[in-house]
Amino acid sequence: MFAYFRKTDGLAALVRAQFRSTFDVAGTDPVDYPFAASDIAQLHRIRRDPGAQSVDAQTWTGLLLDAYFARLTGQASIFGKQVLHHRLIDGLGDAARQRLAERVRALLADPSQLEQLHRACRPLRHADTDIASLLFEDSLPAVPDWAGRTWLLFAGLAACVAAVVLTPLAWLGAGYFLYQLVSIQMRYVDRIAAWDRSMKSVQMMLRTSSLLGELGAGPPDFLLDEFADTASLSGKINRSLSRLPEVIPGSRAYLDWFLLANAEHYFKSVARVALHRDFLRACYLRCANLEADIALAQHLLEASSFSWAHCSDSSVIELDGAVHPLLAQPAALSIALQGKGGFISGQNGIGKSTLLRTVGLNLVVARAFGFCYASRANVPMLPVLASMQSEDSLLGGESLYIAELARAKELLAMTQCGQRATYIIDEIFRGTNHLESVSAAAAVLDVLASNDTVIVSSHNLVLASLLEHRLAPFCVALDEDGVLTLAPGLLAHTNGIALLARRGFGPQVEANAAKVFDWLSAYLAQPGGGGAVLGAMHEDEMRRRCGKPDLSIGVA
Repeated sequence: MFAYFRKTDGLAALVRAQFRSTFDVAGTDPVDYPFAASDIAQLHRIRRDPGAQSVDAQTWTGLLLDAYFARLTGQASIFGKQVLHHRLIDGLGDAARQRLAERVRALLADPSQLEQLHRACRPLRHADTDIASLLFEDSLPAVPDWAGRTWLLFAGLAACVAAVVLTPLAWLGAGYFLYQLVSIQMRYVDRIAAWDRSMKSVQMMLRTSSLLGELGAGPPDFLLDEFADTASLSGKINRSLSRLPEVIPGSRAYLDWFLLANAEHYFKSVARVALHRDFLRACYLRCANLEADIALAQHLLEASSFSWAHCSDSSVIELDGAVHPLLAQPAALSIALQGKGGFISGQNGIGKSTLLRTVGLNLVVARAFGFCYASRANVPMLPVLASMQSEDSLLGGESLYIAELARAKELLAMTQCGQRATYIIDEIFRGTNHLESVSAAAAVLDVLASNDTVIVSSHNLVLASLLEHRLAPFCVALDEDGVLTLAPGLLAHTNGIALLARRGFGPQVEANAAKVFDWLSAYLAQPGGGGAVLGAMHEDEMRRRCGKPDLSIGVA
């Protein structure tokens, strides 16, 4: 009897050792699987708020959010990436943003705990399959009525093989049972393989929940309280989803083909997931949100500059010392807009587009995470829509101007439906001639800026005069020390002709370009006085709103 117990204890120890070797991956190097953008976007697709104004595709592309997202999530699993993507796309409400700031501040205040939690979340990075759709959306596979009784097929096969000694006709029965076993195996083998990959991700999540629960079993910690309460159930479900270890090498294949062990485990694990699906959903959100918070804290520890953003009025944007996190040596610039948008001018290649992307990205990040890459930030927590230099669409068969018109119509539809937003626009309507470009741009920007804050850059300096009632002028320039600055005012000296000489176009081209430039400058004179074109309409509008009579209209 003692020998029997020694054998069973040894088998139990083997099972425990196999389980630990399979799932205790906290100390091993994780593999950063190249998840597709559609996988990362699954959580947002499933759980997005229909009433929220999301960052659209053109804004995401124009503000280079793909590169920023990759930098932000460099050490995060598919779980953390999905949560960060969801936050970045939809933003957070004021209360949720405040709670996020409290959690990240706590992590930043204790780097040792931050590193400990990061190590505990390492199993998540071994997950190679998205499970958000499995847990929150997809219907689970159906379990057939005969599940749990497949052993009868093996029993019939064995009985027929044994009966061969009595009659050769028993081979017919053996062939029938063998055919049933093979057909079931072939029918379910692909489903089982896909399910096993999903279960690996589920088990990595449960393993992480258990590790975090062990850390939360110590002194009270608001970051880990929920994990401590659920650690025991996480471990129980995790063990129930595991197959018994392969005691004899190669035996598992025989068990799968003749006893349908893999199919039986598949059906049992489907039932187990169905039973605990609500718990698994909550576990996913706990683990994914904590890992996202950890990624944010680690990112901020490496950031050259950041500050927690204050929520301002919709018409106020104040960024002091703002930088772009993707630049190795960014120039810190400050911008202050109060009641008006901004018209950005500057010489070619000076960094106007970079400035717009810096402001736009900081506004998106403030709405999503509550901080900005600046020494001080007072910004509106509004959706951001960007139009950053659309190009000809060869596959779509659209010219540049048609693409620009389509984007402008989308922006106008947004403001005309009453949705508040901030608009970041770079070089509007480049795809048509100068006169029509200025005319169309002035008309569109005037409508956009009548209700919302617009920040636009353009080489058409006459727009500054036409829109002076809506937009305050700013000029990007290099000071005497070669430092990039942003100051109120309009570009005084262009450099388009000078660049011809620097690029070696030759004296004839340079001289002819200079002649044409001088002639056009004299012909067009100064672009001043444009404010009377649309500005007068603005004054009429303000009088109507205030109920004042229009004294400019004479009485017959």
